[in-house]
Amino acid sequence: MAKLSKSILIGLLMIVLLEISAVRALSAESEQEQRKLFREGAQLWPVYCAQCHNARPGSEFSPVQWDSILMHMRTLPNLPAKDARAILEYLKGSH
Repeated sequence: MAKLSKSILIGLLMIVLLEISAVRALSAESEQEQRKLFREGAQLWPVYCAQCHNARPGSEFSPVQWDSILMHMRTLPNLPAKDARAILEYLKGSH
């Protein structure tokens, strides 16, 4: 019985360690994706936004305010969702 419990405990420990490793890998991918979106947003901002707006620092509004602003502004130039996400990442990252 003790041998079975020990085996179960070792198996559970291995599962936990694999889960931790998977979470770390996802976090690294997420950071890479955020950096990629930031760069894309920096390139797209002048294409979509600078046609009507002067450049403003990302710090002018909070991240929550940028969510609302972009939601509203996305409909005017018919901004694709992928581009909107990149621009939002750029604006929030500039905060």
